[in-house]
Amino acid sequence: MKYFITGGAGFIGSNLADRLLRDGHQVTVYDNYSTGQEKFLDVARNQPSFTFVKGDLLDFNHLKQSMGKPDFVFHLAANADVRYGTVQPRKDLEQNTIATFNVLEAMRLNGVYRIAFASTGSVYGESTIFPTPEDVNFPVQTSLYAASKLAGEGLIEAFCEGFGFQGYIFRFVSILGERYSHGHVFDFYDKLRKDPNKLEVLGDGHQRKSYLYIQDCLDAVCMAIDKAQEKVNIFNLGTDEFCEVNDSIQWILAALGVQPEIYYTGGQRGWVGDNPFIFLDCQRMRNLGWEPKYSIRESIIRTLIFLQENQWLFELRC
Repeated sequence: MKYFITGGAGFIGSNLADRLLRDGHQVTVYDNYSTGQEKFLDVARNQPSFTFVKGDLLDFNHLKQSMGKPDFVFHLAANADVRYGTVQPRKDLEQNTIATFNVLEAMRLNGVYRIAFASTGSVYGESTIFPTPEDVNFPVQTSLYAASKLAGEGLIEAFCEGFGFQGYIFRFVSILGERYSHGHVFDFYDKLRKDPNKLEVLGDGHQRKSYLYIQDCLDAVCMAIDKAQEKVNIFNLGTDEFCEVNDSIQWILAALGVQPEIYYTGGQRGWVGDNPFIFLDCQRMRNLGWEPKYSIRESIIRTLIFLQENQWLFELRC
């Protein structure tokens, strides 16, 4: 099959590209390198069935021409920095919602009708039902990031109804693993490598989160696309466990062999829109036969090892 991946030079996208290529498919990656890394595509570039296109999803004509007519589109490109949504509110609208419309419209004009979308468990806002199922009533949105992703979901559903698309919407918890370059493990390790004697933590450390290892995530995505055949297919993706931020901190400190003084800032949550508890009901995905292989703790340690072995990622921020 021929696949087109937006954001394919990013953490999830590049791992997905490698998997699809390994399975014998043709893959085109479309990325503007705003957060993706050229180095993440080193394995893919050695494959004759791989094509890279540098481009921005807001450049509609370039996107439409570059997409061509693949069998399937994975739309993974997004602005994922929830913390700065209130600082740059237009960024979420443009890069998450308008970009999603552009992808869908390019697909429609090119005669492409199957799409998978990377959404987020944050669309459930501050739910009162845990674990949170896909069909829960939506509460008030708490971040511009989640609101823009939910708008993207709505656009996909409308294109499925109006133009005969088939959509796969995946509401991820935070994903961890190799090529991870954004999030709490990255931030904690970056702080500790600079000063192992102190660690600033946004929030009170009691925020409860669920995480999922990248290869478990891709197992689920590929299985869902193969087995689920509704017009619109919505799946939560996460593990059947959660941890406090403090738990994660202790696992990281033990792995590094350091004992810093910990400073908590920001009250109960780290930033506006930081949901203090995210825990998803993934039974719908499990009913297809999927089970994650790695625990949250194992995922965090594997991520930490990757970061230790790839110091160049931190040099990019200097």
